[in-house]
Parts: sequence; C-alpha cells; structure tokens
Amino acid sequence: MASTRDLRRRIKSIKNTAQITKAMQMVAASKMRKAQQSALAGRPYAALMNSVLAEVTFHAGDFTHPLLETREIRKRGVILISTDRGLCGALNSNLMREALKFDKDTTVYVAAGRKAAQFVSRTKRQLAAEFSYKDTPLFGEARAISKFAQELFLTGQVDHVDVLYTNFISILSQRPEVRSLLPVGEIKGVVAGVGGEDRFTELFKGATEFLFEPGADQVLGNLLPHYLNFQVYQFLLEAKASEQSARMVAMKNATDNALQLIKDLTLEYNKMRQASITKELLEIATAQMALG
Repeated sequence: MASTRDLRRRIKSIKNTAQITKAMQMVAASKMRKAQQSALAGRPYAALMNSVLAEVTFHAGDFTHPLLETREIRKRGVILISTDRGLCGALNSNLMREALKFDKDTTVYVAAGRKAAQFVSRTKRQLAAEFSYKDTPLFGEARAISKFAQELFLTGQVDHVDVLYTNFISILSQRPEVRSLLPVGEIKGVVAGVGGEDRFTELFKGATEFLFEPGADQVLGNLLPHYLNFQVYQFLLEAKASEQSARMVAMKNATDNALQLIKDLTLEYNKMRQASITKELLEIATAQMALG
C-alpha cells in the first residue's frame, strides 16, 4: 500500500505532466487553426483545377500524354504522408494500418514524414525516397514529391501511383484515404477531386464551346504537371490539418485524464491522512485511559 509520501510524489509528478500536455494542447490549437484555414482555402482552387482540366481534356480530341498512359499494374508506387512526431492519438496507427493492405512485394513507397519512413523500414518494405515537409507545407516541397513520383511513373519503375494520407473532415474526425495520382485518371468526362469526400466535375457536353489559345492539347500538356503538383500540395495541407487537430484533441484528453487522476489521488491522500490522524487520536485516548 502506497504511503502518503508516495502519493504526494505521484500528485506532484502528474501535475507537472498536466502542465506539459496543457502547453502542447495550446500550441497545437494555434497551429491547427492556421493549418485548417490553409486546407479549406485550397479546396476551391482544387475544384476549379478539376473543372478546367476536365473541360480542356474534353476539347483536346485524341490528345495523348505519357502521364495519361494506362498500363497493367505490375509495380505500384505509394506516396505515404505521415507526421514527423507522435502524440497525435491514433492518427499514424490508422494510417499505417491502411498502408499494410498494399502488397509488400509489388509496392514501392515514397515517404513524406518521419513516421512513414520508420514504418517502411520497420516492416522491411521497399523505400524509394524520403521527403520532409514543414508545419506549414510549401508548394516547393509538394512539387519535389510530385516530380519524383512522375519520374518513377514515366521511367516505368512503377505502373500506378497512389497517395495515402489522412483527410481532414473536422476537428474530431480525420480519416485515412487512398487517392489515385498517376496515371491522371478517368479524364473522359469526369476528373476525381481533391480533399473531402469524393467530388466529380461533370461536363455539360456540347452545351458550351470553348476556344483555347494555344490549342487544347498544348494547354493540357502544360497543365497536367501543375495539376499533379497541386494535388500533392493539397494532400499535404489536409494531412497537416489532420495532424494538428488530432494532437490538440489527444493533448486535451491527456490533460483531462491527468486532472482526474490528480483529483482521485488527492482524495485517496486525504482519506489516508485522516485515517492516520484518527489512529493517533485513538492511541492517545487509549494511553490516557490506561494511565487513568
């Protein structure tokens, strides 16, 4: 049975821990607001990019491009976007659980984030490259990841590229999702959207005629790489907003649990102290009666 001294030490230790988790909660809340605004601000542009790409593709005729080439999938590339640090609840665990569903022998991983690289190394899977990105992701960081994935695809090292990331739904909800990146999929009529639930841009075929200068095929040839770069950038924004939200909630729960534990230990300490005082009083009274 713990002594009063042990209980005092535990209470003091838990109070120190609660101060740390509270500070981390406040920092995560501050970063979360900025990350959330960035992720939400990027979604309208992503939807517009989908619309423009779909419209240009529809009017491009028999346009072909290496990034549109559909091949039999013998080797698959996966861009795995994780966090650099832990203390964000089950965010990384849920993400890695989805990553385990890919075939180990036919999948090449591109890690974005330290946790993703550690997972690939720990499970002895094939790691093609490791990238890092800041708390506020930069477009240049996304472009580097996208360019590397495009090189893997264009050189035939992989036949398909997916992105596995954590999609930001709300402060309390983040969901790991797999999105196809390459080849640029199903462009005859609809183009898959970025972020949030599945979005599709439907064309009003023949309703409006557009004139492109230069030609639609030239516009599409220059638009495709930028489209892929922004796709990856939006994925990074969604992942970062999810990370900060999950960390804020996790630290809040840790702080609340610490405060509840302090309350329970304080009650136990007071009961033990009261029992000790009562015992001493009884001993004094018994001694006095014996001397009587």
